[in-house]
Amino acid sequence: MQVALLGLTQSGKSTILSATSGKQMPPGGAMAIEEAIVPVPDERLEWLTKLYKPKKTVHGTIDALDVPGFDFTSDHGRAAARRLIGQIRTVDMLVLVVRAFEDPSVPAYRNSVDPKRDLAELRTEVLLADLELVTTRVEKLEKQVLKPTKTQAHDKMELALQKKLQETIEAEKPISSAVETDEERAIIKSLGFLTLKPMAVVVNVGEDELDKQVDLGPVDASTPVVTLSAKLEHELAQLDADSRKAFMSDLGIRESAGGKFVKVCYSATGLISFLTVGEDEVRAWPIKQGT
Repeated sequence: MQVALLGLTQSGKSTILSATSGKQMPPGGAMAIEEAIVPVPDERLEWLTKLYKPKKTVHGTIDALDVPGFDFTSDHGRAAARRLIGQIRTVDMLVLVVRAFEDPSVPAYRNSVDPKRDLAELRTEVLLADLELVTTRVEKLEKQVLKPTKTQAHDKMELALQKKLQETIEAEKPISSAVETDEERAIIKSLGFLTLKPMAVVVNVGEDELDKQVDLGPVDASTPVVTLSAKLEHELAQLDADSRKAFMSDLGIRESAGGKFVKVCYSATGLISFLTVGEDEVRAWPIKQGT
């Protein structure tokens, strides 16, 4: 599974990915998409490894893309965001990271910390990116259906669907809310609409605000939300396992950022881990729930 982390500038995406993957991500301001592999923690896998003593143990993984922070306050920033969005249309899922922590040393987007506003802006821009794509497709199909080709009947069917999707986005609703059948999904799958993909929200709070209730506005029930402190999790990730466990216990943290991140990704995409055992290896396989 490939996941793209999206956020506005200084939201903490890179710090979160450093903490969850163990890879040192480039500091904020990077211009290119960075990739990191996030291991899927599973206590059952560790138990089976001790029991079977295989030659190797293979954890499940999530391929995570750290997309440079968006800045929609300028034409240059908007153009850069459009370019980056065009590069992530093949991912399986989007994780929207919003900042909810105050820190004078880290300039806030639009000069204020407002997670509700930031999440709304991210969603709007993702919708606009899909609107641009569907509008281009409609214009192409409107010309194409006039030609007596072998695909004319299919083109007419797709045109009707694309117009429905266009109306859906213009009503500020995601494409996923308008796709009703597997056939419709198959028709548009190759286009990579972002609002057709599962989404999750990560709220990045301060170190002493883990229990903070953050107002995000209306969030769809199918969109899991997790709260964590990227700065704290990054510091914990630098410790050895025993020290990390002790500090987490002292702070009342029951689950690491990696565990939380994996849970929201698996929850949003309907995945579970299927375990296989043998003398050669113990392995975790990601499969669809109910398979």
